[in-house]
Amino acid sequence: MANATGQKTVLLTGASDGLGKAAAILLAERGYRVFGTGRSAEKLAQVEKLARQRNLRLETLEMDVCDDDSVRRGVEAVRSRAGDIDVLINNAGFAFSIAFEDLRLEDWRKQFETNVFGLIRVTQAVVPRMRERRQGRLIMISSVAGFLTVPLQGAYSASKHAVEAISNALRHELYPFGVQTVLIEPGYIVSGIQQVGASLAERYTDKVQRGPYAKLYASTWESANRTRAQSKTTPEDCARVILEAVESPQPKARYPVTSLAKFAKWGKRILSDRAADRWIRRRYGITRDS
Repeated sequence: MANATGQKTVLLTGASDGLGKAAAILLAERGYRVFGTGRSAEKLAQVEKLARQRNLRLETLEMDVCDDDSVRRGVEAVRSRAGDIDVLINNAGFAFSIAFEDLRLEDWRKQFETNVFGLIRVTQAVVPRMRERRQGRLIMISSVAGFLTVPLQGAYSASKHAVEAISNALRHELYPFGVQTVLIEPGYIVSGIQQVGASLAERYTDKVQRGPYAKLYASTWESANRTRAQSKTTPEDCARVILEAVESPQPKARYPVTSLAKFAKWGKRILSDRAADRWIRRRYGITRDS
């Protein structure tokens, strides 16, 4: 059910950059009333400026998905301005690219606090009203890392595996109430997440350069740089897939984005674990020390 103006209302987390920004703009261009949230007031101001230039119904809110009060205030602000939320897009997240043994426990907690508990916090604030209304759609931004784990991505991949499991449960639990849950699984797309990851890795410079996994860091990051140079998929391409997931009368359970994500999904189905491991090790230059 749309609001009084006939527009459907979308709440989108992580809207200040990358995939979230692209999706917010595209949905607003499509006629949705979009509320994009993030923690950076400066970046959100840039998004609002762009929306004004294009005369779009796109508003931004400072909201920290890791804070109960911030989420409560944000959801209440959207409802006070636009009424019920028709679509929730859980996009907020970041990625550590650090070896399991090296990553400090406090950073494991940070990874899960944003990518998993943040998603839970926002969803639990929105779902009860969707359930009562017997309508609504949840769009969960997962990743190819949600079903395929590569070196240095243990924490990030674990968080996205959790997103996949939560979404699978919600797809069944909310079915009786007409609320649909959809997963978006992007592969490698150049966006702000890489810059954030590089900044986070600076704390681990000594481990990266001189620790026992130094060779692994070098080969894995070299492979990632090659993938970045070859990547043709843009945040706007992913936004179009998100739009399809929002508008489809019968959405798929999951939408892989990029050729890598599609290849990896098929590979998981047809390759044995041993064959998949060989492919990953070859791709990332992993060899056994003599």
